[in-house]
Amino acid sequence: MEELRETFLTTYPSVVEAYTGGDFLLASALTFSVNLALGSFVSITAPSLVIPFGGVAVGLVRAALWGLVLAPTTLGMALAMIPHSLTLVLEGQGYILAMFAAYIQWKGVFKPKSVGEEGRRKAYLAGLRKTGQLYLLVVAILAVSALYEAFEVIYIIGRLGR
Repeated sequence: MEELRETFLTTYPSVVEAYTGGDFLLASALTFSVNLALGSFVSITAPSLVIPFGGVAVGLVRAALWGLVLAPTTLGMALAMIPHSLTLVLEGQGYILAMFAAYIQWKGVFKPKSVGEEGRRKAYLAGLRKTGQLYLLVVAILAVSALYEAFEVIYIIGRLGR
């Protein structure tokens, strides 16, 4: 767990500074940006632009890693996970929607008529449009998740640590 903490501290120093400094709005905005850009777009949507259903596979691997990394193996971890469970549900839902968008993006290519198109190229473009529409939900859910996560870390866990 210490190794994971050190990796986060060196990879996202501005996020860590926002949280440790108690800057709720900045912590929320940075968390939202990281989750949207890296967590959903780079990790899930971008691979699916090239590899059919690639983002679905990446999303499933990431979900398994979440389970391994965040499993409450100690009493302290179990207690910390109680308030963090809502963060995991909300953020996870955003990623599940991004995975669903990655699925929809390619579904029509293999069965164009299932998306109301005649050709595979048109079906692919229709899938991209649907991905964009689903991303409105991804953005909304990840925004709510980031607000709660900042609140949780700064005000709930922060008070417990004092």
